[in-house]
Amino acid sequence: MRTTLTLDDDVAKLVREEVRRTGNSFKGTVNQLLRQGFIAGKQQVKHKPFVVKPIALGLPAGLSYDCIPELLEKLDGPDWL
Repeated sequence: MRTTLTLDDDVAKLVREEVRRTGNSFKGTVNQLLRQGFIAGKQQVKHKPFVVKPIALGLPAGLSYDCIPELLEKLDGPDWL
């Protein structure tokens, strides 16, 4: 298939560098790079699931989460707002 393709300057520079490196034709290099891009786009990378490992921070003796405003007042003082 014959078509006209407009490349950004930075992309054209990278293709020309690849042409020089491999010695392939411009057309062959563009086709090969497109194939590689399509194949890489279809491959899914498996990531390990992110796991949160909780740790108990605890509260100082005599404090409780039962009444948050009271807890904040004891920890931060009367001007906690």
